[in-house]
Amino acid sequence: MLNIVLVEPEIPNNTGNIGRLCVGTGSKLHLIHPFGFEINDKNLKRSGLDYWVHLEWNQYQNVDEWMAQIPDKSRVFLMSSHASKSYYEVEFQDGDWLVFGKESVGLSEAVLSQFENHLTIPMSSLIRSYNIANSVAFVVGEAKRQILSK
Repeated sequence: MLNIVLVEPEIPNNTGNIGRLCVGTGSKLHLIHPFGFEINDKNLKRSGLDYWVHLEWNQYQNVDEWMAQIPDKSRVFLMSSHASKSYYEVEFQDGDWLVFGKESVGLSEAVLSQFENHLTIPMSSLIRSYNIANSVAFVVGEAKRQILSK
């Protein structure tokens, strides 16, 4: 099972879509406060549709609370448009942690500095970033492909 982590998600539709992706791929969703919405927000439920009841998820009050329960920090991969290493260059394993920052600014330097594995998603120079739901789908798809082909 992959662990998908959203640090301070801001947009309920994105979180709902990512929740749906987690149900479909058998991944677990981890949400770190503060959120830009309420978990019972109708937009979140609309995006996740009726899949939210099947979602395995946890929420944490802050990054430190989440970090305290990670068994192996070497298997935590933070996504950043500023990283130089592509997610294609990693050998993912079952149980890995894939971490994504908030939609407006990504992951803070304080979070990035706590982990060694920073990855980027290759993209055209014509855009600044991908939508977070698309980014999660790209990385989860590649990780699942690798894990299932072993």
